[in-house]
Amino acid sequence: MANKEMDVVKGLDINRYMGRWYEIASFPSSFQPKNGANTRATYTLREDGTVNVLNETWNDGKRGYIAGSAYKADPNSDEAKLKVKFYVPPFLPIIPVLGDYWVLFLDEDYQFALIGQPTRKFLWILCRQTHLDEEIYNQLVQRARDEGYDVSKLHKTPQSEPPPEGEGPNDTKGIWWIKSILGK
Repeated sequence: MANKEMDVVKGLDINRYMGRWYEIASFPSSFQPKNGANTRATYTLREDGTVNVLNETWNDGKRGYIAGSAYKADPNSDEAKLKVKFYVPPFLPIIPVLGDYWVLFLDEDYQFALIGQPTRKFLWILCRQTHLDEEIYNQLVQRARDEGYDVSKLHKTPQSEPPPEGEGPNDTKGIWWIKSILGK
């Protein structure tokens, strides 16, 4: 199953996709804090058609973030296969890191989404709200399983209600990024 080409959303309306998305669940990764909470992504369309990406998470009461950009992997395709680019480390952005961002499922109202990539090492369940109905969550998990993901690795992201307003106190030294690399 893992060798099958994944189904990807076709005809993504990039304007409707812009805005804030809350991380409901994800596979743990080295580039996100292990005990991050209130994780969210905000997408803003630029004049040149690329997307400004702002990923934020709160760890020990401080906001960690990384900014980057996204663009269509193949401008001639109608598939929602994007490339994301971040510069690391965030406190001294000098090394570009590229990744795949494939929209595997998106509801017709653009309220929840399943995001993955071809190696199946990363998976995100996103929602416009801080919480997702359990039935819808289970349907997205099943979709991921059907696409060959090991969904036993999914970890629900703690989200507070209401979510943090504004930016909050920053982790200005990029400590969250260093801790995440060290596995803490």
